[in-house]
Amino acid sequence: MNVSLKQSAGLDAYLNLGEIVADLRKLRAASQKRRYREGRLPELPSREAMTLIVDGLAAALYPRHFGPSELTVECTDGYLLYTLSATLRSLQEQVRRELHLHDARTDLAPDERGPQSLEIVREFAASLPNVRALLDTDIRAAFDGDPAAKSLDEVVFCYPGVSAMIRHRLAHQLYLLGVPMLARIIAEAAHSQTAIDIHPGARIGESFFIDHGTGVVIGETAVIGRNVRVYQAVTLGAKRFEMAANGGLVKGQARHPTVEDDVVIYAGATILGRITIGRGSTIGGSVWLTHSVPPGSNITQARERSDSFDNGGGI
Repeated sequence: MNVSLKQSAGLDAYLNLGEIVADLRKLRAASQKRRYREGRLPELPSREAMTLIVDGLAAALYPRHFGPSELTVECTDGYLLYTLSATLRSLQEQVRRELHLHDARTDLAPDERGPQSLEIVREFAASLPNVRALLDTDIRAAFDGDPAAKSLDEVVFCYPGVSAMIRHRLAHQLYLLGVPMLARIIAEAAHSQTAIDIHPGARIGESFFIDHGTGVVIGETAVIGRNVRVYQAVTLGAKRFEMAANGGLVKGQARHPTVEDDVVIYAGATILGRITIGRGSTIGGSVWLTHSVPPGSNITQARERSDSFDNGGGI
C-alpha cells in the first residue's frame, strides 16, 4: 500500500516524531560531551565493515571452503592476493578509527594515525600463516576427538567450535596489537553466530576442541594449554571482582582460570577464579570448581549418600 506524503507527514505529527528526534539529539550531545573532548567527535569503527573483513580473512585462510565455489588451484594465489589486499586496506581504516577514538578521550593531539595503523596491519598480516597453522591443529583435534566427524572438510564447514576459533585466533592477534575494540567486535559477532563466548584476550594453545559449544564462556585472562577439550555450557570465569578505593572495579588483573595441557572439561562445568587445573585432569559435568587441582585429577560431582546405623554406630 502506498502512503502519500501528506499522510506520512500527518502520521509523523501524530507520533510527535519531531519532539522525539529533538530529545534524542539532546541526549546524544550530552553523552558525547561526557565521552569525548570538546569538539573532537571521532568516526567510530563499523561492525558491518568488521564482519566483511572477517569473512575476507576466513576466505584467505581457507579459500577452498570460504572462497568462491568456482575457485581453481591455479587461481588460488591470485585470489588470495586480491582478497588480502582489499581486506587489509579495509582493516587499516578500522584500526585508524579505533586509534582516533582513543585520542578523542585523552589529551593527545589529533593525529592522522596512518603510520601506526599501517604498522599494526602489517604485523597482523604477518601473523596470518601462524594463525592458519594453529587453526589446522584445532581442526585436527575436532576431527580426532569426535566420532561423528566424517572428514576434516565437514569439521571446517560445520563445527561451531571451529568457526568460533577461526574468529578468536584473528581477534586475539588484534587484541595483542592494541586494538581491543575491533577484537571485541569480532568476538561478539562470533558469539552471536555460534553461541560460544570467548573474550579475545584469552590465550589458547594449539589443538583446542570445543565440542557442541553452545553456552561456552571463556574470560579475558583465561590461559588454556595444548590439547584441551571442553564441552557445551562450560564456563571459565571470574570468581569475584576487586573494587578500587573509588568504588569502581579494578580492571586488567588476572582473574580467570589457567587450564594446563591435556585437560578435558565436560558439559556444564563452572570453573571460577585464578586457579590452575593441572595437566591431564578431567573435570566432570556440572562440577562447580573454585580451587586449584593438581595434575591428573579426576573431579566429579559429590554423590548423594544414604547410610543407616544400628545401636549407636556412626557416632
